[in-house]
Amino acid sequence: MPAKPLKAKPTDSETNYITPAGFKRLADELTYLRTVKRPEVVGALSDAAAEGDRSENAEYIYRKRQLRQIDGRLRFLSKRLDNVQIVDPAAQPRRDRVFFGATVTVEDEDGDTAVYRIVGVDESDGAAGDISWKSPVGRALLGKALGDTVTARWHAGLRELTIAKIDYR
Repeated sequence: MPAKPLKAKPTDSETNYITPAGFKRLADELTYLRTVKRPEVVGALSDAAAEGDRSENAEYIYRKRQLRQIDGRLRFLSKRLDNVQIVDPAAQPRRDRVFFGATVTVEDEDGDTAVYRIVGVDESDGAAGDISWKSPVGRALLGKALGDTVTARWHAGLRELTIAKIDYR
């Protein structure tokens, strides 16, 4: 019987870029969960466990679920923050092109303008205009200069965007 080929162990060698503000927000959440929220839930779980039969104790079941969610989020944040590269947009030496951390004003073919800030995956917020550098629009804009027109994949098809302004705040 032939030997089974060994599978290569997946590596997480991809860099997780993040802005200083995004790093602070994630680090603050990690600290809050670890020092405030988890001890609070553990105490409430202990109180619920002392009430008797755990199989029918809704408070106990709820607190166990809440503790699992907190522990999962703690693991996720710890893992993400272990492998980050903080990129400060204010320190960007080349301000003539779109790079990570840039705030970009674009104009579409109808003349409508939109402002996007190119940020890390963990800090993207479409409603605020913060888009990931890995998103279709973010990828299309990276490396482009003022006046360049890019074609970006949108939820409703392709759109042409012209870069009207690049800012590094």
